[in-house]
Amino acid sequence: MPEGLDGERVDSALARLFGLSRTKAADLIGAGAVLVDGVPPLKSERVRTGVMLEVELPDAASPVAVDTEPVPGLVVLYDDDDIVVVDKPVGVAAHPSPGWSGPTVVGGLAAAGYQVATGGAAERQGVVHRLDVGTSGVMVVAKSERAYSSLKAAFKERTVEKLYHAVVQGHPDPSRGTVDAPIGRHPKDDWRWAVTAGGKESVTHYETLEAFRAASLLLIHLETGRTHQIRVHMSAIRHPCVGDLTYGADPTLSARLGLTRQWLHARELAFAHPASGERVRFTSPYPADLEHALMVLREE
Repeated sequence: MPEGLDGERVDSALARLFGLSRTKAADLIGAGAVLVDGVPPLKSERVRTGVMLEVELPDAASPVAVDTEPVPGLVVLYDDDDIVVVDKPVGVAAHPSPGWSGPTVVGGLAAAGYQVATGGAAERQGVVHRLDVGTSGVMVVAKSERAYSSLKAAFKERTVEKLYHAVVQGHPDPSRGTVDAPIGRHPKDDWRWAVTAGGKESVTHYETLEAFRAASLLLIHLETGRTHQIRVHMSAIRHPCVGDLTYGADPTLSARLGLTRQWLHARELAFAHPASGERVRFTSPYPADLEHALMVLREE
């Protein structure tokens, strides 16, 4: 079992390993097609690094298709032989996955003629980190195998600087601080995440850049990179991202600002270039919907 899946539920680990839906993974477990150290597990059982996982996949299982349609709004910020850095618009996934039929960064790059690294699962080629569908901003994709290996290691070793801007409800006190709280699957809603005692280490640093009457613009530095980390941590300290109805944002404020998604933007990404070792930094401007929301807050 790969180290990165340590502590995951068996059905979640299967889904991530083989690109399955959680339902399909649970069906395999229920059918006795999965063994953990030679024993059929419960789907809620947690796996640990070093266990032997045996899976009998059905012959009819088909890979997730990579749609190579152009993606409106996907902007290439930088391109060389090793990497391509993009500005991902809202509504676009990093790569194809079961249940997602919308546009993807991988498909958009393929449609534009970019060839990326072949490392990883077929539908995730070149992808070394992800942004939520509802989060916009800067993202790097590996084009060479050297870059893929180097960047995967850099993200794992936390040498990549990931800076986000977020508008959250209210005014965090203190105005600058750290949220250090483990994140795992929500105990009741499988499609959400939450701060849980058995979750994975998650560390978020924030500082207030600008305060408004009902909200604050924060600079956020991610030390770890868990799914929905910023959204979960901001909600946990009772300052959810404005527009993030999934994690407790006020729908009235969201409507007043014209937001249909969370105000969260991957602003900067900095890392050692895989070829030269030189530190490179890329910045993404605010998209129109987030800029408009800021304007309304400032006018108020």
